[in-house]
Amino acid sequence: MSATTTVRVSETEPVVTYDINIPYKSEDGKFPPNIKYPAYAPTWDPIWFGPLPPFEFEDPALRADKAKPSLLSQVTAVEEITPRMGTVLRGVQLTSLTDAAKDELALLVSERKIVAFPDQDFIDAGPEYQQAFMDYFGKRNYQPVSGSVKGYPGFHIIHRDGNKEEIDAFFQQKATSCLWHQDVSYECQPPGYVMLGLLDGPKVGGDTIFAAADDAYDRLSPKFRAFIDTLFVKHSSANMIKHTRLAGGLVRKDPVTNVHPLVRVHPVTGRRSIFLNGEFITGIEDMKELEGRRLQTRVRWSPKTIVMFDNRSTIHTASVDYIDEEHGAQARHIFRLAAMAEKPVPVPV
Repeated sequence: MSATTTVRVSETEPVVTYDINIPYKSEDGKFPPNIKYPAYAPTWDPIWFGPLPPFEFEDPALRADKAKPSLLSQVTAVEEITPRMGTVLRGVQLTSLTDAAKDELALLVSERKIVAFPDQDFIDAGPEYQQAFMDYFGKRNYQPVSGSVKGYPGFHIIHRDGNKEEIDAFFQQKATSCLWHQDVSYECQPPGYVMLGLLDGPKVGGDTIFAAADDAYDRLSPKFRAFIDTLFVKHSSANMIKHTRLAGGLVRKDPVTNVHPLVRVHPVTGRRSIFLNGEFITGIEDMKELEGRRLQTRVRWSPKTIVMFDNRSTIHTASVDYIDEEHGAQARHIFRLAAMAEKPVPVPV
């Protein structure tokens, strides 16, 4: 087993992993010998991060040509994942994009929510290039507890391979592995654009599923929309920090708590979205989690795929369906880079 977060507080009480898709500490830095990208094995450098200071953010989508000539001129095929959201662009390499094309990509991500790029040489461009690329879309995010690439703390590494004991303990106490969330919503200025890059994945399963938070808002009754337009909720990383300490993992930042509107207005599209998070919201009581049915799409990973998604108008979860009874999880290795953006904008009063 490559990494585990199931440790014992007492002889009878295990600490069940907070998110089954990622490790929170290593076992002496040991990882499977067949790991395809060992340079991206999760590491925990003892770096301390202070609070995120306020910063000015200009959305690159607002500079873009709406026809997107710089981006689409390189594309050989455009495929919709679903009619309402999700687009696959084939033939274009992210490493070839000009600044104008990056602006247009930001606009396309804002409009279609998820954009996938199969078979990318970007995967092999190295962490320095990959981080610099995402810096164009916003301020770097530094993850407070999860593993990162050594020397590049802006990377958030998702890595599963084996982990049978941990997975068994998880499902003994939980009925589902779904954890619908928006990334890093507890920060004052959460990410707007997020990148996922597949380094290795199972032959089948392990999809990432997205739900449209703006479509969910539109389907509510006018009276209920008017009610939630006025609500503000508390987002906090305190539970994640507490779990990591109980599991014996490294914490690199104090807990962060911020109050955000439950309904936010997208700075590019102008649409209203429910800013809901099953992972980090702590201040709303007696309300059900968002039902995602009929508002969903899923990204089926293929080798060397890069996905960029709009963290403001979607929620997402991994599908943990790549487990066999004998060995546990098949290899699933993904990096995430998040670009911090504007403070969530409430509905005008």
